[in-house]
Amino acid sequence: MNALDQLNRHEPLFAEARGDIEVSFEFFPPKTEAMAETLWSSIQTLAPLHPRFVSVTYGAGGSTRERTHATVERILKETGLTPAAHLTCVGATREEVDDVARAYWAAGVRHIVALRGDPPEPGAPYAAHPGGYANATELVEGLKTIAPFDISIAAYPECHPDSGSVVADLDNLKAKVDAGADRAITQFFFSPDCFLRFRDAVAAAGMDIEIVPGIMPVTNFAGIKRMADRCGTDVPAWLGHLFEGLDDLPAARQLIAATVAANLLGPLEGRQSAHVLRPG
Repeated sequence: MNALDQLNRHEPLFAEARGDIEVSFEFFPPKTEAMAETLWSSIQTLAPLHPRFVSVTYGAGGSTRERTHATVERILKETGLTPAAHLTCVGATREEVDDVARAYWAAGVRHIVALRGDPPEPGAPYAAHPGGYANATELVEGLKTIAPFDISIAAYPECHPDSGSVVADLDNLKAKVDAGADRAITQFFFSPDCFLRFRDAVAAAGMDIEIVPGIMPVTNFAGIKRMADRCGTDVPAWLGHLFEGLDDLPAARQLIAATVAANLLGPLEGRQSAHVLRPG
């Protein structure tokens, strides 16, 4: 099967998208005024789709946390969209994380994406901050004691790279569910069957939780390869073939990104939510 056959094997993509899928979107907090203008232009473009929510990513360090908070507050105050704030365990004590959560609740934010987070140094082993939350399970438990947040967590259809096995990975997911998580958003993937098998495995493990597929629009193939290597996602050869010779054709790359993303959702039966991750 060649690349185009693989891409077009599920037809039609959507008979009427508004009745088939609830979409949410993920954004980076802007670092500059120019990036802020781009972000708000994107929000205005996507708002007519009535996304279920829009999430804003979060990194270690005070300046990043402040940009995330400011972006979430602006979405809440200036749009009709529902913001979800990412919150991690990295680089902060429990008290500092709790203060951030309380500030979000006071501002009117009700949805938190609770994550362990990645080490500040790429490739370094993860180490919990002294006095901080050790992992996402503890973070979920802590958030639920602060306020009745709606909490999303991460899930890995192809197993988190730090997990010793698929069984251990599912056990970790179940711990987060038992701690009070309301839904799980998956890491990106490029095979619908991969997501469907994972969803079945979650149900077989006794977890009654919504599993939202994380869909990554790929506009930079080299970038997505680097991300996939870090998070354990398989990148099929046919995807690389689609981007060959398109380095100087951004519009063509965007078209491929949208078509691949739509095809990933085509085989998912019934009304399905999907979370569109920041483009790679």
